[in-house]
Amino acid sequence: MNSLFMLKIRLSALSIYHGLLKTELISSLYELMGAMDNPPDEFALKWGRFFSALSNEESRAESLSDAVYNKVVYDDNVFTRAAAGGEAVDCDSSEAWSSGKTMEAVRRDLATLKEISALTPEDIINAYPRRAEFGDDPLSLLPAWECGTTEINTEAIVRFHMANGCGEYARYIAFVRRNGKSIPIASPDLISLESLKGYEEIRRPVVNNTIAFLDGLPANNCLLYGDRGTGKSSTVKALLNEYCDRGLRLIELPKMYLNEYPDIVQEIAGLPLKFIIFIDDLSFQSGDENYTALKGILEGGIASRPGNALIYATTNRRHILNETMSAREGDELHLADTIQESLSLSDRFGVQVSFLAPDRKNYYRIIHALADERGFEIDRNKLEMAAEQWALKKGGRSPRTAVQFIDYADAQLSRGLDL
Repeated sequence: MNSLFMLKIRLSALSIYHGLLKTELISSLYELMGAMDNPPDEFALKWGRFFSALSNEESRAESLSDAVYNKVVYDDNVFTRAAAGGEAVDCDSSEAWSSGKTMEAVRRDLATLKEISALTPEDIINAYPRRAEFGDDPLSLLPAWECGTTEINTEAIVRFHMANGCGEYARYIAFVRRNGKSIPIASPDLISLESLKGYEEIRRPVVNNTIAFLDGLPANNCLLYGDRGTGKSSTVKALLNEYCDRGLRLIELPKMYLNEYPDIVQEIAGLPLKFIIFIDDLSFQSGDENYTALKGILEGGIASRPGNALIYATTNRRHILNETMSAREGDELHLADTIQESLSLSDRFGVQVSFLAPDRKNYYRIIHALADERGFEIDRNKLEMAAEQWALKKGGRSPRTAVQFIDYADAQLSRGLDL
């Protein structure tokens, strides 16, 4: 009985990593290994499907060993979650995690996947009994792949998960909550703190709070409020890009899905990562049930905030709750109740930072900082006059307006046109 057939049986017996058999890469390789009795055209079809799966890997792996390694480290199973939570640190101890039999199954699975990752085109074609029907050089008719030397062993896998978490949270840094799932964002906004001009001191409390959070020190939920276009949401996104290498992750939680917060808490509890639960453009109408839900989340809810998560919210309103003229009517007691209710939610954010629209001086300062970054060679007064006209057309000065103007100016100047 040839070794390839036995390896296929071992692949069939994956247990802890059984889910990998459902991936396109492993399932197509499995089919190719089982095509030894097929006619040459069917064998070649299986070969082509596997090579296509390898070429289409999200990780853009350059070799089979890299591709299999990525499947292993980004798998979400009972072992990877235990490893991420530090429960499988001592891999040589049967009492370190679960049972000795489970750890034995992990080692067996990883040994099989290591052998799979080392398969060469020659290994496959030499095991095919009808290879002579392809001619003297069968591999000249079939696309070949690189093998690589990526190491797959239990200790290395445990170290990876302890540092990076497991599953999608190890592969991606940003997520958005939709209908009960945290959906990964493959291409998050790459904005940086350095590119956000003019608000360095204003956002410093948020930056310092985030650093304390990552350092394991006491940290607060943050409320970023103020005028539109002033960089509230961009600040949160830039923090993610700045500190993702330190294990920071972001889950955007739309207001309509606030009731899913307990599910998020359960998913991320125990992971060696730090999470910002990001609620963007927050506002409520009086009587909105989501308002009460968020109050419970911030303080006093049954599903308490885990130690590895903070809530960062942005809003255009300091008190979050929309006020109407009718809400201000009535006797003094009812008016006081209304005011207290409008304050009660914002007060539950330990850090509150106001982002206000810049005056003309600060607007110009942002314009010149962005222009210098782009390497513009243009008279300062001319640039300011054009920027002011742009702001008037856009309805006011803001960092967003400044960036839009600089993009326009960059295109115009690059083509030798006037502003």
